Amino acid sequence: MFMLLLLLSLLAYGWIILRCLFFWNRLPIPAVPACFIPATRLTVIIPVRNEAAHISALLQDLEKQSYPAELFEVLVVDDHSDDGTEQLVQDFIPDTHLRLRLIRLADHTTSTGKKAAIKQGIAEAGGELLVFTDGDCRVQPNWLIHFAYTYETQRPVFISGPVSFHQTHTLLERMQLVEFASLIGVGGASIGLRQPNMCNGANLAYTRAVFEEVGGFAGNEGIASGDDEFLLHKASQQYPERIAFLKHPGAIVYTEARKTLRSFIAQRVRWASKWRSYQSLSVKLVALSVFAVNLLLFLAIPAVLLGRLSFWTLLAAYAAKFLIDFLFLKRVLTFMRQQNYLIFMLPLQLVYIPYVLYTAISGLSGRYTWKGRTIRNHD
Repeated sequence: MFMLLLLLSLLAYGWIILRCLFFWNRLPIPAVPACFIPATRLTVIIPVRNEAAHISALLQDLEKQSYPAELFEVLVVDDHSDDGTEQLVQDFIPDTHLRLRLIRLADHTTSTGKKAAIKQGIAEAGGELLVFTDGDCRVQPNWLIHFAYTYETQRPVFISGPVSFHQTHTLLERMQLVEFASLIGVGGASIGLRQPNMCNGANLAYTRAVFEEVGGFAGNEGIASGDDEFLLHKASQQYPERIAFLKHPGAIVYTEARKTLRSFIAQRVRWASKWRSYQSLSVKLVALSVFAVNLLLFLAIPAVLLGRLSFWTLLAAYAAKFLIDFLFLKRVLTFMRQQNYLIFMLPLQLVYIPYVLYTAISGLSGRYTWKGRTIRNHD
């Protein structure tokens, strides 16, 4: 019976990932023609909390955008930072050509958290298309051009963009890069499949109109994270054919991997804490399939030690999962121009299964610590 369950879980997992590979390959890489003249007014919204170490670099990147300066504004929404983030933004304003504003969340509401910051930014935005990133990110010079071209040629209401890591020096950071690439790849492929399951708030855009039409964050305001994915799910239910993934290397947003194992686990527990609140059946089935195959592969080890499963069956099961992951990750990492990181799949495989099980189970509590706050999700 155990062997049958293991085989079925591998087949389900293989079907999901190889299907993602097929639809990832089908995603177009849009080439912006030299004659393209953008006309869309954009608002870049950056919710921040304690990003003094990073915010100046991001603002400098935005100064270098190839997008016409008169067509975009930048709103930095500060969520009660206590590390000097607010002052750094204030000091940046007099010397920049950016249409840059600092919004103090405390001046407008007693609410805290990323969703409150985003809502306040949207309330004060003047752009038609709202573009989001995080305060610890770096963006490329043509970042906004790619969003505007996708929006003007395809007319999506929601655009998800790729995110990757840079400055990865340690084994932990490099394994994170590979693991994170799989999440970005699955998210992009699911959009191509028209069954969107995940995106990342460090690189996305949507219209003010769709945010208001789907009720914003209503229905999941008690979940501290998920400002990106819950809205994606709601928008896709309303407009299943108007969700886009911006698959272009020039649109990749870069951020830093977690520096310590403890902070990495805390981040992933935060992400996992929203899974039980997903409403889409297809999204739940994908999450359940990933959890099941990892659980059964984990239980296969004691099964071998107890003589209930042969060693060669265990080896074949692990090899099958590795091959499936390799085929998918090779294409995603090649797109990100980071195919040399494929070697780090090997050490990742040794820790991936217990890591997935731990974060999934820990996330069920809905309680975690993030940026100096202890957070408890509630329905």
